[in-house]
Amino acid sequence: MSTTGLKRGRPKQTDLSYDDTKEELMRIGLVALTSTGFVGTGLEPMLRQAKIPKGSFYHYFESKEAFGLALLSRYRSYFENKLDKHLLNGAVPPLARLQNFMDDARQGMEKYAFERGCLVGNLEQEAHFLSDAMRFALCQTYQSWQDKVSTCLYLAQRQGTLAEAADIEALAHVFWVGWEGAVSRARLLKSSSPLQQFEAFYLTGLPR
Repeated sequence: MSTTGLKRGRPKQTDLSYDDTKEELMRIGLVALTSTGFVGTGLEPMLRQAKIPKGSFYHYFESKEAFGLALLSRYRSYFENKLDKHLLNGAVPPLARLQNFMDDARQGMEKYAFERGCLVGNLEQEAHFLSDAMRFALCQTYQSWQDKVSTCLYLAQRQGTLAEAADIEALAHVFWVGWEGAVSRARLLKSSSPLQQFEAFYLTGLPR
């Protein structure tokens, strides 16, 4: 009998379906990567938590890298929904939308007592150890997020709350460089202060 196309290992012996088990593994993985990053996250603790035999992992993902790419894709989608919720809110002025997003993200960190950071920011700090595929996916994610901030800033410019001469693309780039740095510092200090300081500094410093 041909084995072409068969997955390695056996699926988890549980009442959960294949999709439910894979979803549970994704959920556990997202928590782990936002807490400890990719390089520092071993598969075995996650598999024990999901009650999946080690050999069965490859029934769901071809490799740890494939797992990491799937988690990055899931996190990107989740975070872009959060960005769109605020940055596309036509009932709020553009710059206030950006402030509302930062407030929401800060409250999310406070909720988990600064144990969880940004999965993308965590991966960025491990860039030297990542494969080309993961580095590319990471850069694509940042570019997508930057484009969303650019769109919001362009709208502020058209409405006259941002100077006509403002370099929107540069401002959007600096936003993410500064925000991810503030997230890392907030985790280090277990304090919202770096996030609040960045928010005030960035919004006050925008050319009007």
